[in-house]
Amino acid sequence: MEHLGFIRDKLDIKILILYILEKLPKPVEPVTLSDLALFDGGFNWFDYSDCLAELIQSEHIQEKDGKYVITEKGRRNVNTVSSSLPYTVRAKAERLTAPVAAAMRRASMIETDVEPGIKGGKSVSLRLSDGVGEIVSLRLAVPDETQARAIEKRFRAGAEDIYNQILEILTEE
Repeated sequence: MEHLGFIRDKLDIKILILYILEKLPKPVEPVTLSDLALFDGGFNWFDYSDCLAELIQSEHIQEKDGKYVITEKGRRNVNTVSSSLPYTVRAKAERLTAPVAAAMRRASMIETDVEPGIKGGKSVSLRLSDGVGEIVSLRLAVPDETQARAIEKRFRAGAEDIYNQILEILTEE
């Protein structure tokens, strides 16, 4: 069967994997990385997994807590050779990677914790930063774990809107 994509040899597959990882601000789940890398159609999952294993073995990529992250060695090398990838491949990789990177940056600015509270209840801590520093920190006492997890989930989904609502309420005349 003839492959239709631009990427066909192992070196190009490795460069593509490193190129994608270099665009991501945090370690990435294996399934997300494979989804991002396998868009070209010129190679299959088996070629991809062989190249990924070789990049880990050569210390271009590191596996941390079941996620992949580019090493400094990998970053140096991909910055030197990424222009060898066809422009259309780089552009599509950037287009696919951008929303994942944005979601990672957003997630890193939102922190939540659930801890034992007073008299058997729970304490929910909610924090939002703007990338420079913390802009809101809120601690709530709730009666049980179910409510604590629901608050935590809602804050993660809409932290920016909740912050704006708090500001609006507190600055109303």
